[in-house]
Amino acid sequence: MSATLRVTREVGFGFELRRGRFEISVDGKSVGSLENHETVETPLEPGRHTIRIRKGRYSSRDHSFDVADGEVVSFRCHGARIWPTYVASIILPNLAIALKRE
Repeated sequence: MSATLRVTREVGFGFELRRGRFEISVDGKSVGSLENHETVETPLEPGRHTIRIRKGRYSSRDHSFDVADGEVVSFRCHGARIWPTYVASIILPNLAIALKRE
């Protein structure tokens, strides 16, 4: 059996300042991409993994997580929504995309 990674991209309120398709990487390998209001699911081997969401040079921070056999682990992401974060992401590209485990 395997585990499942679920990533959802939603703005919630307002709008994103970083738009377009986001690439999903797990353990440094691309596993899919998503537009706003999309959800992507991909199978994973049980164990410890690291996820990162990227758009060009901009990205989220790395998030490590453990997943057990048969478990579903879910994350939500969105691009920068407020100007201070957007401006800071020019210098620190890993602030451009927010990623949070549900």
